[in-house]
Amino acid sequence: MNLFVLLNVVVMLGLFYLLFNLQQKHVKFTRRVFMALGLGIGYGALLQWVYGSGSPVLSQSIEYFDIAGKGYVQLLKMIVVPLVMVSIISAILKLKDGQSLGKISALTIGVLLFTVAIAGLIGMGVAHLFGLSAEGLTEGAREAERAAALLAREGAAEQISIARTLVELIPANPFLDMTGARDTSIISVVIFSAFVGIAALGVHKKQPELADKFDSFMQVAYAIVMRIVTLVLRLTPYGVLALMTKVLAGSNFADILNLFNFVLASYLALALMFGVHLVLVAMAGGNPVTFVKKVLPVLSFAFTSRTSAGTIPLTVQTQTRQLGIPDGIANFAASFGATIGQNGCAGIYPAMLVVMIAPVVGIDPMSPMFIATVIATIVVGSFGVAGVGGGATFAALIVLTALDMPVALVGLLISIEPLIDMGRTALNVNGAITSGFITSRVLGQTDMSVYNGEQELELDLESVS
Repeated sequence: MNLFVLLNVVVMLGLFYLLFNLQQKHVKFTRRVFMALGLGIGYGALLQWVYGSGSPVLSQSIEYFDIAGKGYVQLLKMIVVPLVMVSIISAILKLKDGQSLGKISALTIGVLLFTVAIAGLIGMGVAHLFGLSAEGLTEGAREAERAAALLAREGAAEQISIARTLVELIPANPFLDMTGARDTSIISVVIFSAFVGIAALGVHKKQPELADKFDSFMQVAYAIVMRIVTLVLRLTPYGVLALMTKVLAGSNFADILNLFNFVLASYLALALMFGVHLVLVAMAGGNPVTFVKKVLPVLSFAFTSRTSAGTIPLTVQTQTRQLGIPDGIANFAASFGATIGQNGCAGIYPAMLVVMIAPVVGIDPMSPMFIATVIATIVVGSFGVAGVGGGATFAALIVLTALDMPVALVGLLISIEPLIDMGRTALNVNGAITSGFITSRVLGQTDMSVYNGEQELELDLESVS
């Protein structure tokens, strides 16, 4: 470690100490998260200005920042599986009714698919409004390399089908899925947990004394897991600071400026879809302003971390403790929302690329029949994203391949991928939370006193010594 790298790390530690002091002074959790976000933006931009893109000093400094940034994301991923398992099993034990489980699943997935269809329409409309086109984009060496790699993966995208994806969701080896070995692992864990819960309900009818022991075990397991979740979530401001610093320090502003029109169009589409979420929340009886205030911390983390799956613990906590959504619905919404019907990655992004490419291959992107075909493909393809890696990139590959369009454009946008992916991830998470709220409202299970209350997440977090 040279002197400049050491200096950069010391400054980061100083910022961590500042956040720690704010925590000790009981500054609100939400405020600390946003202060961390601002500090990360400022420090990252300063490092970029001082050292420049591609600097060895900057690269080495980011490696040390990743201890806090990636380390926090890893801790969140560590608790995803146990959180999902104990929450869903406990929720089913409270339901005492298998039919309620079916209603929750159907409503949650239905809302996600409905919103991803709207997201697709918005993506197409905004791309057309901005006049975005695949013609004239400069192809550099890095972009060409990415495009070649994507072409090699095109065959895998062609093999994606809704039937095959549904089969992949079935857990052949639940213990393997508990390790997160497959891209469908989270949904598979949800399915296995549902089987355990339903089986426990059956034991209640035939061996109630034995079932009572299992209930007690689940209560203890739930308490312990939630305590672990609380401990990890207390580190959120530090993780946000490290992640945001890395994003700004590692960005190439020249590349961003070259494709600024696409970035601007992308964020307009994301903002419009976020507005749609708020309209749906209002239609379900929730105050949109209250909703925004309570989901901002989790959206901030999703924005900086770029991981929907890693945000699941925060997504669940926000729904249950801030919005009054029951544990079972919150976990189903968070789990399904991280893998199915992603509004940003599977909806807006592929739709914008389709509109950009269509004129190049002689298709009118605003033809009603073509729009209907694209939206149907996006909805079906959003299931396919759950069965493969690559997030938005593979979602785009699935849609473009299904429509018989060239996929090289996906590689040409590599320079701005991290920047727009931040917004897409935040929208994905907000879509999951929206689906949970609507589902709980339709089933009449939302505790509106919690939704309308002033309880802050930090009250739970500060209780951990």
